[in-house]
Amino acid sequence: MVGRRRFRLPIRRPASSAVMERMVVVVAAIVVALATLVVPVTAAQNDGFAAVAAVQQRFIDVIAENESSVVAITLVRKPEEGAPAGFAAAVPGQINVGPIAPSLDDPAFMFNEFGTGVVIGADGLILTNHHVLREDHDIYVTTVDRKLHVATVRAADPRSDLAVLKIDASGLRPMPLGDASGLKKGQLVVALGNPYAIASDGEVSASWGIISNLARKAAPLLEPVENQTRPTLHHFGTLIQTDAKLTFGTSGGALLDMDGKMIGLTTSLAAITGYEQAAGYAVPVDDTFRRVVDALKEGREVEYGLLGVGMSPGLVRAEPVPADVEGWMVESIERGSPAQRAGLVPGDVITSVAGKPIHDFDELAREVGRLPAATKTQLTVWRRGRELPVDVVLSKYPVPGRKIVTKRPSAWRGMRIDYGSAVRSSQSLIFAPPEMSEPHVVVTELAEGSLAQRAGLEVGSRISRVGGRRVETPDEFRRAVDAVDGDVQLTLID
Repeated sequence: MVGRRRFRLPIRRPASSAVMERMVVVVAAIVVALATLVVPVTAAQNDGFAAVAAVQQRFIDVIAENESSVVAITLVRKPEEGAPAGFAAAVPGQINVGPIAPSLDDPAFMFNEFGTGVVIGADGLILTNHHVLREDHDIYVTTVDRKLHVATVRAADPRSDLAVLKIDASGLRPMPLGDASGLKKGQLVVALGNPYAIASDGEVSASWGIISNLARKAAPLLEPVENQTRPTLHHFGTLIQTDAKLTFGTSGGALLDMDGKMIGLTTSLAAITGYEQAAGYAVPVDDTFRRVVDALKEGREVEYGLLGVGMSPGLVRAEPVPADVEGWMVESIERGSPAQRAGLVPGDVITSVAGKPIHDFDELAREVGRLPAATKTQLTVWRRGRELPVDVVLSKYPVPGRKIVTKRPSAWRGMRIDYGSAVRSSQSLIFAPPEMSEPHVVVTELAEGSLAQRAGLEVGSRISRVGGRRVETPDEFRRAVDAVDGDVQLTLID
């Protein structure tokens, strides 16, 4: 979790020996009870202390096997223009002004921000949370061997709240990934992180607990991103909840199962701003997680599916829906959207997406969002007293927030294009105004003096056809222009 260094004076109160003895008995009883759940106790081992020792040893092993795959991330504010060389600008609310180049030999140095990361590549790839990063800060990574590395951002995706950093290192031990899809409430877990930046010497800290719940929602943001209080996929219910202690600075750390595999990346996203929560949260390691991480490792943009349905107040159902039909009723449909092209109409009740049951809009947004853009999937829709399958090809969700991409598709004749749905209106997600409901792609970048610019194209130009061939995805556009030699005729939507 992102945090700021704080100082407190500990106040210690003496405890009587009787109180201490009672505490020891209670703790021992809890550990013995847990031990009987995970360690089969034979007649020869029917001793509470042996069971406690077995559980303790497993925790020790899991931590020892994986702590070298967890790193400390520290951030230093870049100097403001005109500031003295070698010193960071003062941060409001903090008293520290330190040298730009941090030194592990200087115990007085105070970092501005901090977090945690997980090694995912032996060549220096580090996974962390997107919200750990700061645009105006330099990033440093400390590995278990106490070496400090300057880090660059390979790619960052605000929709998943994940980012991949790169440091100049080799021979690192990547974190083994598990599978969160089979998790159950009550499973024991270990969390490794960098609370309050105390792991800046490379020695990560550990805590333990159980899985408290699954598919939890991140709290709406108090400071909306592009007018959205729920800008990430996790705001629709993806997060693992654990009672393992996760304090400020452990965002981007590892949540491990008792097999020693990472089943979640810890995050502070679900905590209410300004408060330390008793509950901890983690992004689950599942198919979506792996897809996102694979794209970020390559420096690519992560794309998410979009259906194009929404909510509008005052809709009256044309017919009653039986009580045993569970789903979400379509209230509005964007023009030119996949939903419209698939034949959905207001009043339809979507009961499943790709075979997964849907009960409300959040579940619909989550399951559609898990799928990549251009995915063909099947909805189950209740309409006029019966359920029917509806095939739909998803468009691309316009992700709010700051994306970082270092490997992008090459430009064509000086321009880059994207899905028409990837352009965000200032008011809402919009595919096209009424006169632009035909599928199309849109120009997002244009090089000065390029062939595309000289031909009259502009950023925002909407292209519906290449020659006589309809295009609505970047891949379709690329294949169409590659099939033509010389001049290419483009049809624009005015």
